[in-house]
Amino acid sequence: MTLPAIPSALEQLEEISLARALAAIAPNGVRTGCRTIRGGDEAHLLSAEAQSIPARQPAMRRASGAARWIAHGLLAEIGVGDVAILRAPSGAPAWPGGVTGSLAHDDEIAVAAVAPLDHIASLGIDVEPALPLPDELLALVAIPADRTDAAPLHLAGRILFSAKEAVYKAVYPLDREILGYEDIAVDLAAGSAVTKTGRRVRLVYCIVPRVVVLAFVEAGADQH
Repeated sequence: MTLPAIPSALEQLEEISLARALAAIAPNGVRTGCRTIRGGDEAHLLSAEAQSIPARQPAMRRASGAARWIAHGLLAEIGVGDVAILRAPSGAPAWPGGVTGSLAHDDEIAVAAVAPLDHIASLGIDVEPALPLPDELLALVAIPADRTDAAPLHLAGRILFSAKEAVYKAVYPLDREILGYEDIAVDLAAGSAVTKTGRRVRLVYCIVPRVVVLAFVEAGADQH
């Protein structure tokens, strides 16, 4: 078994910067974390987790291992230990009872967020490089109802894309509806989104050193 590599000084600095940015935007009750994906991170997958993840590509398994390593640590902080985070048939991670959470990664960074259900009904997180979104992808993602004027112009499309990915992760466990980008309207200034089913979701994001969007549905709130 290959052991995880030791992070470089630059990777450590990026992790610290992103961890601080995530902690600053996370709502009360939500714990967040991040990790640079490194060679050997697949070793962090518990046996049951490894069996539940069909992807055999080394890069995908490393990313899954990095994300679950973060999540295991966050769960331990709220008193939930030794729990395998299996991949459900839908592709989403299956969280232990009483907890909601979300995992994400790009090619270099993995992120995770968890919260007790008495604080947050559902969570979604997404991470992207802090680069402009290609025009052809923006044309698929944006709809007239979206409002992105509050975001930096060169990153507005990227944040919009990440927001819709995070919103989908947050609402699917609640509504079990397959949504396209056209089914989610985002207002970055208001920090909210609404789906075609009427589900309302809160949004927060950071853009240094990565674009990360956290979408959440508050426990007990009237969301429709």
